[in-house]
Amino acid sequence: MGRLLAWRLSRQDLEITLFEAGSLAVPAGACWAAAGMISPLSELVHSEQKIYQLGLRSLALWEPWAAELEALVGRPVSFRRAGSIVVAHGRDRAELPMFVRELQSKLPSDSAADVRPLDRAQLQKLEPALESFETGIFLRDEGDIDNRRLLPVLLESLRQQRVTLREHTAVTCERNTIVTEDAQYHFDCVIDCRGLGAKDAINGLRGVRGEVLVVQTNEVQLQRPVRLLHPRYQLYAVPRSDGSTVIGATEIESEDLSPISVRSTMELSSALYSLHPAFAEARIVESRVNCRPATMDNLPTVHCEPGLVRLNGLYRHGYLLAPALAEQVEKIIAQQLSEVA
Repeated sequence: MGRLLAWRLSRQDLEITLFEAGSLAVPAGACWAAAGMISPLSELVHSEQKIYQLGLRSLALWEPWAAELEALVGRPVSFRRAGSIVVAHGRDRAELPMFVRELQSKLPSDSAADVRPLDRAQLQKLEPALESFETGIFLRDEGDIDNRRLLPVLLESLRQQRVTLREHTAVTCERNTIVTEDAQYHFDCVIDCRGLGAKDAINGLRGVRGEVLVVQTNEVQLQRPVRLLHPRYQLYAVPRSDGSTVIGATEIESEDLSPISVRSTMELSSALYSLHPAFAEARIVESRVNCRPATMDNLPTVHCEPGLVRLNGLYRHGYLLAPALAEQVEKIIAQQLSEVA
């Protein structure tokens, strides 16, 4: 969120300083561990309408923003808007109509066409690798972005825009002031988007642990993100252009950042194998663990006062919400600076 806002605001001829508690090259936050899904429909089943509406706005913004970043830096960020697929095994097939009913009960009537049940032939046409499934659901208006490509491109764009970068610098945020261990810096406005680092300023902010595996195989070629419904969890598998697949499902009410557990590894691996048997020979090339910053109601919070904006609580919706929230903050900053002038 910090580097996205810094990029957007630097385009307005503002002098921007970005503070980072850790390394800018390898971020320590959930943004680096995430799968980069932009899935307003999938998330609506378990989220508020606000998340869906912000997600639709983000989808509309990601496409031109991704193109602008790629043109600026000359490297891809791999934004894809190919929809997503939802499937379930025979014994769990009842989960599919339940998912559709819950989703359609929350969707505006003019968005019903974005949820399309698939028979076997239709499913095979969209995702030939899912040959063991009889039915599925196509969520047309969804996308994803490769966060491991996006974040370095954003960083390079900040260097090109001459943003001042201060890494390995933990801060506290006050009106018009950034306080570090040994100095104070004064600005027309401070934007606090420290994630869990802002626990001192946001009541009830908590971390929700997530665990991800990255596997590599040339035997399975998915075209878009796939979700597997299960009574206990929802596995997601997000294919990358380098042949790897990012898989995850876990959501644990804990701020533990220790390595992924044996149980989670086994559950993720077995669920992935059930998508396609060839995943049995895939190589696990990376495991990722991080904590998503969440408020008590799991909704994002934007608090503003003169000289200070606090933005936090993106939970598991970071890439789904970031552009829409950045757009909101841009407007807040423009208003605050006009009042200062």
